[in-house]
Amino acid sequence: MAERIGILTGGGDCPGLNAVIRAVVKSATRVGWETIGFHGGYEGLLEPLSYQKLDHREMGALLTSGGTVLGTSNRGRFAAKTGHGEQHEIPREILDEAKRNFDALGLHALICVGGDGSLTIAQQLCEHGIPVVGVPKTIDNDLEATDTTFGFDSAVACATDALDRLHTTAASHNRVMVLEVMGRYAGWIAVHAGIGGGGDIILIPEIPFTYESICRKIAEREAMGRQFTLVVVAEGARGKGGAFVTQGSAVADREARLGGVGAIVAAELAQRTGKETRVVVLGHLQRGGGPTTFDRLLCTRFGARAVKLVQEGKFGYMVALRSTDTVGVKITEAIGRLRTVPVDGDIVETARMLGISFGDE
Repeated sequence: MAERIGILTGGGDCPGLNAVIRAVVKSATRVGWETIGFHGGYEGLLEPLSYQKLDHREMGALLTSGGTVLGTSNRGRFAAKTGHGEQHEIPREILDEAKRNFDALGLHALICVGGDGSLTIAQQLCEHGIPVVGVPKTIDNDLEATDTTFGFDSAVACATDALDRLHTTAASHNRVMVLEVMGRYAGWIAVHAGIGGGGDIILIPEIPFTYESICRKIAEREAMGRQFTLVVVAEGARGKGGAFVTQGSAVADREARLGGVGAIVAAELAQRTGKETRVVVLGHLQRGGGPTTFDRLLCTRFGARAVKLVQEGKFGYMVALRSTDTVGVKITEAIGRLRTVPVDGDIVETARMLGISFGDE
């Protein structure tokens, strides 16, 4: 009987998940292994079991398709992160059930694709005796131990395209256009798209802002004959001394839903400046659609390297991009702390040299 490995996709969906699945299945087939995919993230490991055998001959179309054919979940019985990133231990009975089912299926290893929350679950499973290899996925790009995560480039491309489109309508109507983007507690999407899309003001969680500073930038542009302004707001951005803006009430088994700060910023700027102001919230548009060429290649490399780590018996490890190479790093090096935008780093310095405001000066 052929060796058998499992794969699942956890957390929020993002472009490239299917490309990772494709690469894992094709690579596993080449070394003589069978791959089964669990449905609905980690929930597929529990009763009633939900999984399917993955045939390498049916993987062709997955390279370019968005979402995940296995389905995913960021809530449920495997809740290792809740609220504003508070970590929790998964109940032992849940871990026991997952281990029993893993063993009953005759699995040699489990490849877990996800971000900080999903990889925190993977580490707890590994400590409970399930041989795990992780693959880093998040559009937020906030995982430590890897230079970048897949899904990020695709999200930035979406946000940059939105700024390109908003630029023309802002200039035509002399408006302030506020674009809210995802990123949770890290401003990577906002700052990359803001620079790449010609933004004038970028508000990120790492740099608390004041409305006085933002209004000064708008007035400065008008004094130079620029009657419009593009403002990029990360969903986790906060005014000095302010709290995160969230949507809906807290849910016990999931993390807080950030969002809504863009509308607050737009309303405040309209009141303070008297300028016509509009807000656009990209939301899940950043998660949808197919991956960029960069992400397709990265996902393929990550999937193949994950199988290689299984071959090498490096369990409790995660695939990472370091410089130009994919390597294996311990999952514990990646979880429990977020990789945020360095406030004195090159990317922020570049923006400031271009005259972009972060609302702090």
